[in-house]
Amino acid sequence: MGDKKKRFQLNESQLGYVMVMPALILIFAITLWPVGQSFWNSMFDYRLNDPTRNQTTLSYTIDLERYADNYFYYERDIETLIDSVEGTEMEPTVREIEATIEEFHEQIVTSDNLAEQYAVVDEMVMNFQPVNDDDLKYGSISNEFSENYIDAIEAADAELTNYFEQTEDEELATAIADANAQLGQLDRSLIRPNFIGLANYGKYLTEARTWSAMWNTVFFTVVSVFFELVIGLAVALVINRAFIGRGAVRAAVLIPWAIPTAVSAMMWSYLYDGQSGIVAHYFEQLGFISDASVLLSTGSGAMFSIILADVWKTMPYMALLLLAGLQTISESLYEAAEVDGAGKFQQFLYITLPMLKSAILVALLFRTLDAFRVFDLIYVLTGGGPANSTESVSVYAYQVLFAQQNFGEGSVLSVIMFLSVALISIIFIKLIGSDLFEDKKGSK
Repeated sequence: MGDKKKRFQLNESQLGYVMVMPALILIFAITLWPVGQSFWNSMFDYRLNDPTRNQTTLSYTIDLERYADNYFYYERDIETLIDSVEGTEMEPTVREIEATIEEFHEQIVTSDNLAEQYAVVDEMVMNFQPVNDDDLKYGSISNEFSENYIDAIEAADAELTNYFEQTEDEELATAIADANAQLGQLDRSLIRPNFIGLANYGKYLTEARTWSAMWNTVFFTVVSVFFELVIGLAVALVINRAFIGRGAVRAAVLIPWAIPTAVSAMMWSYLYDGQSGIVAHYFEQLGFISDASVLLSTGSGAMFSIILADVWKTMPYMALLLLAGLQTISESLYEAAEVDGAGKFQQFLYITLPMLKSAILVALLFRTLDAFRVFDLIYVLTGGGPANSTESVSVYAYQVLFAQQNFGEGSVLSVIMFLSVALISIIFIKLIGSDLFEDKKGSK
């Protein structure tokens, strides 16, 4: 029995993996799965505003609801066209088009895998019922059949277009145009495979706008985080000292951070307004800017405005993190340094900064990641303008994903953003990890 129990015991390494497994599963579910989905979408020409590309597909698919609806009108318009060309040289061609399309249509409605499904969809369409079930709405068709059907539709389109250009009869021209339009609708019912591999990445990695957005993001991140660190450290040093009303001052310092970013951005947009903005007016009076309107109407002015608003809002967060680090430093170190004759600046340089290194790295990690993903501040304050001069990668991704409804290309920018954030995290974690490791070695 003792050997049996020992056989099922976990060693220290295995026990460690078991303990972190729930966390790894949670990370995968919350973080990696959406990223993986975005990467999958990025390999398709996936557009919600285009009925022929509104889903990811590796093979030909038919939108049965759209096809059944359009084929009803196609039959009506092709019959009207036949009546219009009866007895003319166009009649044989039009009848041949009708026979060809009807032959393909019969293969769809009588095929083993689509006949029953099409009958249900056709009845729903005739009863003006929407087909909300995608499994019912979309059907699979062979690539060879789809390509032949598309070729037949395109050939018919070319024939009718040629007759349309030659005819001078307005009534006949209208009949040709109506029939041709319905052929086009049938063509759109046949959904082509939209897998394009890494083509979207090639497009965006060579696009000037992507690198401009990346530069704007990096510039905003570096400058804003630098000033937040410097000012935040100064504020943390002040509120770490004992003085009357320290609690009220600490609470007041946190007010900008407590204001929602969208509200803060809206507030600053009024302050920067060239007509009535107080900040713009006094900046002009002090000679910081040439005109009150330049803060939001020029690229450099808009970037400065965004950075100032971000520093004002998130500096308290940096100060709070650094204050927590300052309170872990023992007062005895300062007392010993003072006894040895060290001044305030020397104490700050040789005690405060080294002891605060880990806290600074953690604060920089949080703020750098947050600043790099900036969206709401820029979107509300400038919308990425003027002329995309303040457009960040997040704002650009939003424009492509939601404004243009291009999920394939927008997912590329999302993946690029994830990889950038992951790289920043790895660098900071390496720095923080090595710092902690050195501290432990020193303590030994």
